[in-house]
Amino acid sequence: MRVYEAIVKGLEGVGVRAAFGGAGENAAGLMMALKHSKLIRPVITRHEQAASFMACGYAMYTNRLGFCFATAGPGAFNLFSGLAVALSDSYPVLAVSGYASRQWQGWGSLNETSGLNGTPDSQAMFAATTKKSFLLTDIADTCDVLEEAVNTAFEGRPGPVHIHVPEDLTHRGVEVTDFRPIRLDVAPVLPDPAQVEKIASVLAEAIERRQRIVLLAGFGAVRSGAGPEIRHMVERFQIPLLTTLDGKGIVSEGHPLSLGVFADSGHASAWKAFREADVVLCVGNSLNQHATFDYREDLFENKVLIHVNIAEREFRKAYRPDHALLSDARPAMAALARALEEKVGEVPPAEVEGRDYEARHITHLTGKIHPGELAQTIGRMLPPRAVLLADAGAHLAWLSYYVELEEGQNFRKAGSFGPMAGHVNGAIGLKAAHPDRTVVVGCGDGCYALSGFELMTAVENDLPVIWVIFNDGEFKLIKLFQLVTYGESALVEFENPDYAAYARACGADGHRVETLEEFEDAFRAALASGRPTIIDARITRWAVPHYSPSPDGVIAGLVETIEDRLRGDD
Repeated sequence: MRVYEAIVKGLEGVGVRAAFGGAGENAAGLMMALKHSKLIRPVITRHEQAASFMACGYAMYTNRLGFCFATAGPGAFNLFSGLAVALSDSYPVLAVSGYASRQWQGWGSLNETSGLNGTPDSQAMFAATTKKSFLLTDIADTCDVLEEAVNTAFEGRPGPVHIHVPEDLTHRGVEVTDFRPIRLDVAPVLPDPAQVEKIASVLAEAIERRQRIVLLAGFGAVRSGAGPEIRHMVERFQIPLLTTLDGKGIVSEGHPLSLGVFADSGHASAWKAFREADVVLCVGNSLNQHATFDYREDLFENKVLIHVNIAEREFRKAYRPDHALLSDARPAMAALARALEEKVGEVPPAEVEGRDYEARHITHLTGKIHPGELAQTIGRMLPPRAVLLADAGAHLAWLSYYVELEEGQNFRKAGSFGPMAGHVNGAIGLKAAHPDRTVVVGCGDGCYALSGFELMTAVENDLPVIWVIFNDGEFKLIKLFQLVTYGESALVEFENPDYAAYARACGADGHRVETLEEFEDAFRAALASGRPTIIDARITRWAVPHYSPSPDGVIAGLVETIEDRLRGDD
């Protein structure tokens, strides 16, 4: 068995069912092994960066390994953006890349990345963008290295790993003679019972004293599958639920105890509940920039912070919790609920303020589509169990604010690393993992233009994603930042092609819409067609998404900003 045949057979055994990669001489043997695999579906992309994003999408809502590959040198380097996404956003991903023949190291051979004599050092670069990177140096170690890599990807907080395969190990006659099945044996991260008891006592005392508690859920809770446990917790103990942008939809957003998104572009009802809270129970989130209003120093002032996370390092970042529980979110919430049940009797209904963002009236004076109304319409028409991905840009704020998710639906933004086009392409991998779920991408015209050529990949592989392009011919967030910071804007406007015509030229469906009625017709057709579809929605430039630099509200945030400017703090 040759080296790539052994790797493919090992990956089959741990449940990998799709491989995303780019063609290349150093990857030729892997491409041949994938051709003959009866279990793994190979998807060859136009660009390796897209392959890495697709591997992230594949792993996003599964417990399976996302797998991407590339040839040596520039092909391998194109994987870095997706691996950085997997690292920041906790996706188990394996990247395999070629590596120039070692007998020529330091001579400047084609695609050499040994780091010797002025060549790039790919070992250092992959080590910086993964949990661990391996250089396979002995063909007899193939199964050992693959097994360690796969287990590392899933251990603790999931993340990416990488294996270099030197060209000289792929030559005819170099064989794996000791193949064995790969063992995936990762111990779950379970909560310490003593710490559970301690935190349950804190929560029980707060409930007895009628203190206000809120639960703030992030993507770690979604990935853990902790939705039922969180719903039980908030209902049984009458704890209002807030989410980060990435935790959106973990419980139906129409639930009477669900108060919306707590973020700088979130909902006033969530801000108000957080401000009034005495205890904040954070579950499966990293308390990153957008969820903390740029790491406000006073965010948890006069509050008790309880933080549940699968990674201990999250307790040592911007905010030190009063009580930390190291655990995967689902077993942690189940254990906390059991412990609380023994300490707390009947709890009176919580007083919360309702909301109805999908139905909220939006006033605008231009003839083009308002992006808020576009988001509302997407939310109303989104099928059960659909996944809505938002790429990087202003459309993210509109979608997170106005789309109200039902139970079983999912929403994901571009994550902490936040590359443009990450979800434009990641959606293809997600659809490969979940062929039975509707996958919709909300993206800006700038995002789509960056990598929309992968539409052909979706067409060739019959992966019917729906891309809704919020088209206003400018980089909206950059423009707003320039106007606020410099009082003027520069280099943010651009021309777009006819995206609907482009889609049809690729063999996909394409619609250009200029009214909400036209969009509804196009979206309904896209949902029914089972074909990759682009909907080019012409939106107004004269709309600014909801944003506040302060949880005290937009007006208070603006006053703070002005005061900081006058003091010279900004």
